[in-house]
Amino acid sequence: MAAGGSTQQRRREMAAASAAAISGAGRCRLSKIGATRRPPPARVRVAVRLRPFVDGTAGASDPPCVRGMDSCSLEIANWRNHQETLKYQFDAFYGERSTQQDIYAGSVQPILRHLLEGQNASVLAYGPTGAGKTHTMLGSPEQPGVIPRALMDLLQLTREEGAEGRPWALSVTMSYLEIYQEKVLDLLDPASGDLVIREDCRGNILIPGLSQKPISSFADFERHFLPASRNRTVGATRLNQRSSRSHAVLLVKVDQRERLAPFRQREGKLYLIDLAGSEDNRRTGNKGLRLKESGAINTSLFVLGKVVDALNQGLPRVPYRDSKLTRLLQDSLGGSAHSILIANIAPERRFYLDTVSALNFAARSKEVINRPFTNESLQPHALGPVKLSQKELLGPPEAKRARGPEEEEIGSPEPMAAPASASQKLSPLQKLSSMDPAMLERLLSLDRLLASQGSQGAPLLSTPKRERMVLMKTVEEKDLEIEFRSRQHPQMPRSTS
Repeated sequence: MAAGGSTQQRRREMAAASAAAISGAGRCRLSKIGATRRPPPARVRVAVRLRPFVDGTAGASDPPCVRGMDSCSLEIANWRNHQETLKYQFDAFYGERSTQQDIYAGSVQPILRHLLEGQNASVLAYGPTGAGKTHTMLGSPEQPGVIPRALMDLLQLTREEGAEGRPWALSVTMSYLEIYQEKVLDLLDPASGDLVIREDCRGNILIPGLSQKPISSFADFERHFLPASRNRTVGATRLNQRSSRSHAVLLVKVDQRERLAPFRQREGKLYLIDLAGSEDNRRTGNKGLRLKESGAINTSLFVLGKVVDALNQGLPRVPYRDSKLTRLLQDSLGGSAHSILIANIAPERRFYLDTVSALNFAARSKEVINRPFTNESLQPHALGPVKLSQKELLGPPEAKRARGPEEEEIGSPEPMAAPASASQKLSPLQKLSSMDPAMLERLLSLDRLLASQGSQGAPLLSTPKRERMVLMKTVEEKDLEIEFRSRQHPQMPRSTS
């Protein structure tokens, strides 16, 4: 009896310690969050696209200064000394003859699968004004770009993976916004005004009030996206008759819900970002409003460069908060996303300085390391508090006395499970269908904790029902007590898991 009491006390203490570590880890109830699988770190992948000459031919007065060497490298001739060249190597190089399908299939399509694993992905189009960023991302009806191609493939994947009879049910939503002069504007609801960027307790970036539209087909996507695209701010400059005056971000969320126990849920996010181009106001001739817009664009891109440099240098402070753009890109650069940067450049010699600047930024960006993870948790209906009746708290003999004669005729009490030896431990996968999913998740977590501490007792899933219920009630009480104390003393430091 003494040994059994000691084992029971040790289990209760470890259960309380586990609940404290889980519940006090942050501002939200992390005890509700399931195990998170963390894939290996992933470097930001960089592709460079060289657009053709605007008029289709290279003029004698403005010859090309960029030459592709192979599928991953290029060189650029110095505009003052043609014998001097700069060489760059990236994950992919797409020359003037490359098609929209080449760019999409070679660099973008492979990352879509990560969304179905509950991970995030980002595609950014970067480059000077007039280099073809919007064409790469949007394209035309005859030459669709990255965005329409990605949505068609992603919706097809979700239909296949979420079909009847598959283990997961999938749904897709879209949001569309622009950052114009440091204001976050909802393109699906232009009347909503400037929106605020927030961060939750796990570091995820949120925008409260941003419209989310459910889509299940490409026709649904077009019905929302095409009118919203007309709300984006554009303007004419000397270099570009339809210059984007804002950064545009299309956010696509893929929600997955498991149809059977333990009823997990996953969320993957895809960011498709068309950045406004940096501008030299001496050449664009910007004045008045256009000059103000250009200043906001150049400032945000300058901060973006500072963020990349800070990440590469391992600085203690990364200036994400210095602009709305970098705040929103926190997941994409140094965060949790699989990221692709498509640097768009022009071949003409008069754009030499802009091209070198874009290539240098791309070269620095490919050194940034992201740390993707699977965003997985239990569904809300499986997370309710464990409610124990008197009969569940009592052992079989006491429960039999508490039942009336009618109840006794209906069924007999659950037999007491025999203690399992070290060689006959019950598998956690046995008899899961009749167990509450929330209780199952917690028992498995406590089993792993006991095993890591060297406990030689029987696994929790093989112990009698009465012992399981008492232990779970203790964990729930400790959980609520810790939460109550944290509210009473918010300034007290909390343990981290």
